[in-house]
Amino acid sequence: MALASSVKVVLGSIAFAIFWVLAVFPAVPFLPVGRTAGSLLGGMLMVIFKVITADQAYAAIDLQILGLLFGTMVVSVYLERADMFKYLGKLLSWKSRGAKDLICRVCLISAISSAFFTNDTSCVVLTEFVLKIARQHNLPPHPFLLALASSANIGSAATPIGNPQNLVIAIQSKISFGNFLKGILPAMIMGVIVNALLLLCMYWKLLSIEKDEEDVDLEVLAEEELNSHRFSPATMTHFTPLNSPEWNSRLEDMAVQSSPGMSVPMGHVENLRNRSIPSANEIQGVPSGTLESARNSNASKEAENDVSSQVKEETIPSKRVASLNRLRDVLSVLPSEGKDDLTTRWKKILWKSGVYLVTLGMLIALILGLNMSWTAITAALALMVLDFRDARPSLEKVSYSLLVFFCGMFITVEGFNKTGIPSTLWDFMEPYSKIDRVSGIAIFAIVILVMSNLASNVPTVLLLGAQVAASAAAVSATDKKKEWLILAWVSTVAGNLSLLGSAANIIVCEQARHAPQLGYTLSFWSHLKFGVPSTLIVTAIGLTLIR
Repeated sequence: MALASSVKVVLGSIAFAIFWVLAVFPAVPFLPVGRTAGSLLGGMLMVIFKVITADQAYAAIDLQILGLLFGTMVVSVYLERADMFKYLGKLLSWKSRGAKDLICRVCLISAISSAFFTNDTSCVVLTEFVLKIARQHNLPPHPFLLALASSANIGSAATPIGNPQNLVIAIQSKISFGNFLKGILPAMIMGVIVNALLLLCMYWKLLSIEKDEEDVDLEVLAEEELNSHRFSPATMTHFTPLNSPEWNSRLEDMAVQSSPGMSVPMGHVENLRNRSIPSANEIQGVPSGTLESARNSNASKEAENDVSSQVKEETIPSKRVASLNRLRDVLSVLPSEGKDDLTTRWKKILWKSGVYLVTLGMLIALILGLNMSWTAITAALALMVLDFRDARPSLEKVSYSLLVFFCGMFITVEGFNKTGIPSTLWDFMEPYSKIDRVSGIAIFAIVILVMSNLASNVPTVLLLGAQVAASAAAVSATDKKKEWLILAWVSTVAGNLSLLGSAANIIVCEQARHAPQLGYTLSFWSHLKFGVPSTLIVTAIGLTLIR
């Protein structure tokens, strides 16, 4: 495609530059409106500058990608409600064998969950799990946060629903879910293994240091109330015997607050109190000899208490005596409440099972090659119906700002493509980027790597996708598929290069920094120190395994 007129080239470049600045630096001082508003501004300027028409702007919005993105986000919301991520978090510490074992588990679970539930979602719900487990095992959180973010990016490359750029590639290339998974899965598995080995090599000494247990206040952690997607240690509830002063005071309070009109003997209340004495003694572990001596020493006091209690019973007002009879109703209600709790528990188990089955059905349908967008939307609607309540609270958790960001980005990138600049640059690079030779694959990967970190991975895929597909199709259909998969692999793993390389990195950084009582700041340079070698090595190894 030839360059457009000079006016369109200049105005289109200005609009795209504004979009790029606000997308990469959403809090830029002179216009701190954020990424979503920045994408809409870029798209609007493309239409105002007449780089594209309004009809072309509407046509540029890919509804299939938006539908697939929306469906997967809704499914992720219901999976979080069904405690899927809580169970994944428990796997992190189940029968753990030390720091090295934990970091390998973080890499594995982060990669698998990201492949099927998107990398951003996995990072949102697993960051506090990782911080909690690191703190409970007296381990530095830094290597574990790097393991979470980097493995999430690598794992998300394996499927079309793992990240937004893969969604775009899957829709535009028309590669089925199964073929996509089969083409990148070997590279993803080897990438996760190599990434874990690099973490162990770089932080072996740090993970081998045993910290003093006094440095960590585990009591504060145990008292913290966490949400369903956060790890919480099991605790034993305190047992209050029925003959204790606490229980006696509760009985009297109930008697005072109750209304007359019930009748039950006072002996029933005393029997209820005395019934708990053996169990209380067993729990507290009191020796039998101590009990016998206590009984003998209090025998005379019991006789006096019997006389005084008779006098007191005669003097107690009849209303108060009658009001104590409310206990009968309370005790009669307890069995039915237990049944209700049991019924509620079974309903919750059945609902969770239904959520998991619907999600499994969605994955099977995707692997079988059904339309990805409609499959995800159908699964989302099935979960709403299965929930059998107002879906608004769940739908409010969907990131609609991300959907709007995509709409603006589609328009902006379409306008920039109309200027002819991307196609002209690709025409210059194409002779050196043929994937039928090793040097061509290396140059192609470097171009994607650089552009993904300069312009972000999704705009890079939108800018290069059409040109890459056209040039590869001229060779063979196999090369076309391979070039799409290389684009997906490199643009995704490129996010590990720096802290600003992907949204998953930023999510982990922000979640860790704002975690209550567990806050930790992951700096840009500490991430870069690991990100550069990891990205280059994992990308190179993966390129040899993509088919």
